Parts: sequence; structure tokens; C-alpha cells
Amino acid sequence: MKPLLDVLVILDALEKEGSFAAASAKLYKTPSALSYTVHRLESDLNIQLLDRSGHRAKFTRTGQLLLEKGREVLHSVRELEKQAVKLHQGWENDLVIGVDDTFPFSLLVPLIEAFYKDHSVTRLKFINGVMSGSWEALTEGRADMIVGALRDPPMMSGFGFARLGTLEQVFAVAPHHPLAKEAEPLSRREIKSHRAIIVGSGTAAGALSQPLTDDREAITVFDFKTKLELQMGGLGCGYLPRYLAQRFLESGALVEKRVVVGSSPESVWIGWNEQTAGLASAWWCQEILTNRAIANVYNSGDAAIPRAL
Repeated sequence: MKPLLDVLVILDALEKEGSFAAASAKLYKTPSALSYTVHRLESDLNIQLLDRSGHRAKFTRTGQLLLEKGREVLHSVRELEKQAVKLHQGWENDLVIGVDDTFPFSLLVPLIEAFYKDHSVTRLKFINGVMSGSWEALTEGRADMIVGALRDPPMMSGFGFARLGTLEQVFAVAPHHPLAKEAEPLSRREIKSHRAIIVGSGTAAGALSQPLTDDREAITVFDFKTKLELQMGGLGCGYLPRYLAQRFLESGALVEKRVVVGSSPESVWIGWNEQTAGLASAWWCQEILTNRAIANVYNSGDAAIPRAL
């Protein structure tokens, strides 16, 4: 295999540079050494790669085919070499990032692009989490790190965490919903007399998943975008992340309502497994914690200090 790879490198340089002399200068070898290497492979395989009858050697059909296919092989070999070096340096081969459903995934797109410009050796996989389920994805080993997790971090050793800020919430209904015309602030009793739209199992505490009694009418959905659509359709009421609802409040598609017992801003976190974390995890933590757009969503102008649990 080694002589074949050597010939592929020579053929690539020969085609690009136009002559053995120029190719030898690029590869830091003598023209006779390059010519001998090609000739030896031709003899071993009983093929002809170059037509040497003219002033300059020209590729035969076989040689042209080997050049084209060989460039694919060379690219794979070079990428494999880069991957081996990166892995040796501490870059993970795979990184699974859990993203809470309340987190605006669009803010990660520029970071993904920046990451792959220099660190394509690490394969990224994103999975979805909802509220407390985001922490479970981390502690149960389904994710290497999580972004946008709500609730306080679990008190378990081996996991690091940092606070992104707080998530502002707004109680909102469609303009044609009965609560839209009610006087403010809305009482808890008034709210509980109308159907709720909740995300997940409905058992999680907190304003984003409105607490239910056994007889409370509700529709349970799988993500906040669906919750938003149902509330805009007038099918129920509930809290939504401010950033997600804001443009619909401004357009009149939703109406914000004050309530007697308002919701407190919820702390939002990033967490990671310190036992498996490598350079890719460190890169993502740093970029997320210093990203201005993310800080604006979570009302956090100060850089968070990572801590270990």
C-alpha cells in the first residue's frame, strides 16, 4: 500500500506542476527518484500510467483514472492523519449536546459554523430536552453537555455547571381567548378555570409548565413551539419564554396578561460531564458563556464562572 500512496502523491504533484522537475521541487525529491517510484509500480502491476514517448510524460487513460480516484484516497488519508493528531491532543471524536426546548437553537448555528471551520474532527450530535429532562440527559449519560437547562443543577459529583442567566416568562393568551378581556391582574382561580397548555408530563413545577390539579383541563404538548401555536390559536393559556412570545405580542397575535402571583425569572444553566470532557467541550462552554446574543436572551451581561459540582 505504501508504494501506491507514494505514487498517488507523485501523480498529483505531476499533474498540478506539469513536469517531473517541478514536481520534484515541490516534493523535495530528485526527478529520477520520482520517475523510479512510478516505474516500479507500473512494473509490479503490469500497467502503464505515463506515456513517455514525447518530450513530456503524459497520463495514459489508466494513469488518469488512478489520479482521479487516487485524489479521493489522498484526501481521506490526510483527513485521517488530522483526526489522529486532534484526538491525541484531546479533542473528542463525538460530542453529544443536549439542548433544552426553551433555548433558541438558532443562536447555536453561528457557533456550529465556527466550530467546524477549525475542529471538524469532532462529530457533533444535538438532542432535545425539556426542563428537568435536560439534566437527566446529562446525568444518565445520554449527553456530554447540556445547554439552557432549567431548575437547579443536580448535586452529583463529576459534573460541572455554569449559570447562563435567567429566563423571563410571560403569561399570554390569544386576543379572542376569554381571559384576554378579563381585568388585570388575573387571579389564580380565574386562570385555573380555563384550559392550560403545558409541555412535557405536566408534573414539573414552575411557571413554564403551569401546575395542575387533577381536575384541571389541559393539553400536553412536546415542545414550546407547539405550545405557542396552540395558545395563539386560542386553545389554552399559559406561560411562554419572553423571547419566544415577544414578536407575537408586538403583532397582536398574543396578549400579555398580568397575574396576581407572577412568575419569577427562572435560572438557566449549562452543564457538562467533567469525566469525559475534552477540548471540544471546553470550546463550546467558552463560546456559549461569552456569546452576547445568548446573554441578551437570558438577561445576563456578566460572564458566568464555571464551577464543578
